[in-house]
Amino acid sequence: MAQFMFEADLHGLLKLDTPIPNAPPARWQRKAKESGVPGHSPAAGLSPMKPANRSHSFSKTPSRTPGKHGSKIQSTPTKAGGDRYIPNRSTMQMEMANFLLTKENDPAEESPTKKEQQKAWAVNLNGFDIEEAKILRLSGKPQNAPEGYQNNLKVLYSQKMTPGSSRKNGRYIPSMPERILDAPEIRNDYYLNLIDWSSQNFLAVALDNSVYLWNYTSGEIIQLLQMEHPDDYVSSVSWIKEGNYLAVGTSNAEVQLWDIQHQKRLRNMTSHSSRVGSLSWNSYILSSGARTGHIHHHDVRVAEHHVATLAGHTQEVCGLKWSVDGRYLASGGNDNLVNIWPCTQGDSGDFAPVQTFSQHQGAVKAVAWCPWQSSVLATGGGTSDRHIRIWNVCSGTCLSTVDTHSQVCSILWSANYREFISGHGFAQNQLVIWKYPTMAKVTELRGHTARVLNLTMSPDGVTVASAAADETLRLWRCFEMDPIKKKEREKANSAKSSIIHQSIR
Repeated sequence: MAQFMFEADLHGLLKLDTPIPNAPPARWQRKAKESGVPGHSPAAGLSPMKPANRSHSFSKTPSRTPGKHGSKIQSTPTKAGGDRYIPNRSTMQMEMANFLLTKENDPAEESPTKKEQQKAWAVNLNGFDIEEAKILRLSGKPQNAPEGYQNNLKVLYSQKMTPGSSRKNGRYIPSMPERILDAPEIRNDYYLNLIDWSSQNFLAVALDNSVYLWNYTSGEIIQLLQMEHPDDYVSSVSWIKEGNYLAVGTSNAEVQLWDIQHQKRLRNMTSHSSRVGSLSWNSYILSSGARTGHIHHHDVRVAEHHVATLAGHTQEVCGLKWSVDGRYLASGGNDNLVNIWPCTQGDSGDFAPVQTFSQHQGAVKAVAWCPWQSSVLATGGGTSDRHIRIWNVCSGTCLSTVDTHSQVCSILWSANYREFISGHGFAQNQLVIWKYPTMAKVTELRGHTARVLNLTMSPDGVTVASAAADETLRLWRCFEMDPIKKKEREKANSAKSSIIHQSIR
């Protein structure tokens, strides 16, 4: 009787006609189906020639997408138990699992012959070896790989980390200049060196027959000098390491020395017979390269300043740079040669180059020494060459070369990164940052509308100033240091200075 009443109650529950709470009404389902336009995809309204405007993500008209203007409605799963996993015990072989568990507690030892017999019986009865069976599994007997099988995915799982996770994100380099300055009447001459940045944060710029100083900190502009004769012009400028004196080369073969603090000329050194297009300092020795191809050393401390002449070029010297340690002077000329000069004279009393590189096929104006490898030099050729070459001046070998596909006007090494930047002329007029020693291109900085004539770097090594024939100076903040590395470097410098002070005491 009780069983009969229970079945009747159950039968009444099954007939109870109550809606399922999570099931959507039929008319809502019809509306959801009718809301889509046949043959219309979500991207059909976008033009294939124009990028999608992702900035306007909100529309003024209300959306007609189902589920947007009502409460959230969840649909009933189509299959019972579809939202969770219910194991099927029929494939788990519970009897075999019980046997294996009890067998583990059996201390009896079996002979090899008996084991072979049990294995043969198990294979005949069960279809598999019970020693290799798993206690819990989802279905069927385990599939053993055939003999000699090699898993192609094994290489992927053997790596410590995937290539995507091991790649470091590159630093952010602004594609636009931090500041643009006017440089009216700057001479569009490839062979001249018209800008230089001092350690005291003054940027010297030669504009035709005048030299201007721009204070990067305060923005103040000072006109330092103007040539007396209107036909003369300034052909090169270079700061001494301390930043308190500026050397100025002119078209009338003079080398002038100016005191910045008092804004007056200290001396006028005349030894060349043609314009001085390049200058470089090595302590108290000022080296100047002229159109004749000669390089003169000037000792600015003495009255007889002309102390040596280097004759290794047959045409104008347009690139001139002392190494960081002061051991070598690199010179590039319009004769396509690169000469490496020692700081001391030879046994005969004359200077002779220790290395001469003749691989360039154009004028070599861009010369730059690596700040962390004193024997590594980078050089760049003109329009008929367009190559950047890296040299080891001790062995005389070319370490690497890259075709830039444009005239190379200037090269600067970064002190904050293992990189260097190059300025170019025809036809892109761009700046390019290169990774060293892979010579991979990091990025290009565009904005100049005429060829880049010169590059110079701020004393902190962060900002690069480029002067171009479009009569503008552009400041690129392209070597910004990571804040953590910056703090570590400042801490190391402070510790080094404290050690020096202790030794002085």
